Amino acid sequence: MRVEIWSDIACPWCYIGKARFEKGLAEFAHRDQVEVVHRSFELDPGRAKGDTAQVIDMLAQKYGRTREEARSMEANVAANAHAEGLGYRTEGRDHGNTFDIHRLLHLAKARGRQDELLTLAYRANFAEERSVFDAEVLIELALEAGLDGDEARAVLADPEAYAAEVRADEQEASELGANAVPFFVLDRRYGISGGQPAEVFARALEQAWKDRPPTAIGSDGAACDADGACEVPQAGTQG
Repeated sequence: MRVEIWSDIACPWCYIGKARFEKGLAEFAHRDQVEVVHRSFELDPGRAKGDTAQVIDMLAQKYGRTREEARSMEANVAANAHAEGLGYRTEGRDHGNTFDIHRLLHLAKARGRQDELLTLAYRANFAEERSVFDAEVLIELALEAGLDGDEARAVLADPEAYAAEVRADEQEASELGANAVPFFVLDRRYGISGGQPAEVFARALEQAWKDRPPTAIGSDGAACDADGACEVPQAGTQG
């Protein structure tokens, strides 16, 4: 069975949703027969390469909030991340165009190291003092994921390398009606939108395995939409 996950490195609910999905998968009896494929989705495709902003400033501007309100929003997301055992910095993170990261993830997919690079990139972006919008940081992450450094540099130096693959993923997301991430598709039969609790994923995997008719499961989980806006639950809740 194949599970396809559309996500973006800039999306906190994708980071949290990945952890929750993996917990649900760990409970699934047939987990060794599940192929997980990560697909590209850009939250801010119109932002120019190199144009970055501090996350607090970006949130304040996007939602029309004060900086203190934006900090409170981040604190609520951090609480959800921490509940999953994830590190999450609410200050000092930046936001930018993620196209190069997605291109590098496609290289990693071709080399069988996609999940490793994605995990490292999420950690760098949300939990560590490392900017994933810095080419040198991306090279470091590629090396840590087991990729060849020269090959990774060549991909980043060529704007056309794996660009078609990124665009194809995004086109397919549009055709499937996915306008927010994370978006999970199980064996092309079941769809799950948002960072749902682990038990939702576990139940969906069971249903997909039994080959039930197409249906949508859990359509109201917290997510980030195509404009980069991320839903933020109230403190103490989990989407």
